[in-house]
Amino acid sequence: MAAIPIILQVVIAFFGAYMIALWFSMIVWTYYDIRARSQDLYVHIFATALVVVFNVFGLVLYLILRPRETLAEAYERSLEEETLLQEIEERPNCPSCRQRIQADFVLCPYCHTELKQRCPRCERLLLPKWDICPYCGNTQVPNARRIEPHLPRTSLAPAPATTTTTTTVIPARQ
Repeated sequence: MAAIPIILQVVIAFFGAYMIALWFSMIVWTYYDIRARSQDLYVHIFATALVVVFNVFGLVLYLILRPRETLAEAYERSLEEETLLQEIEERPNCPSCRQRIQADFVLCPYCHTELKQRCPRCERLLLPKWDICPYCGNTQVPNARRIEPHLPRTSLAPAPATTTTTTTVIPARQ
């Protein structure tokens, strides 16, 4: 019986240790990855067991079945969506033409409606529906008014002709 040379035994032992370390590291990586992607304990156990039982093929199967985003990515995406919704809700509309306007506009740039007015006493901006200044207590706040836009005449109809009336002067008889 031929004995296996020592060098071949060392290579086989090194290769076996390497495969066991690789398998163990795949199990640990899978466990930490599924913990970052799900909060369900049964999913953690199933994903880790998949790699423990099926080794590399289990890891490939896990990579196919795992959730696309981590919990941190999902949380960040939900924060971004919530921020966008708040920005949309916070931007006011003109009460007259319903166009989006900025909160600090005094006049609507589209229909020229007065959106805010100044308090005659403290000069702070007030909403048109307020009848008292909340900053200085002035009760002499003027009512809001609509400023009509100055638009050039763009009618396609011809302008009415000017008619000249001639009056005949009849001299009085003497």
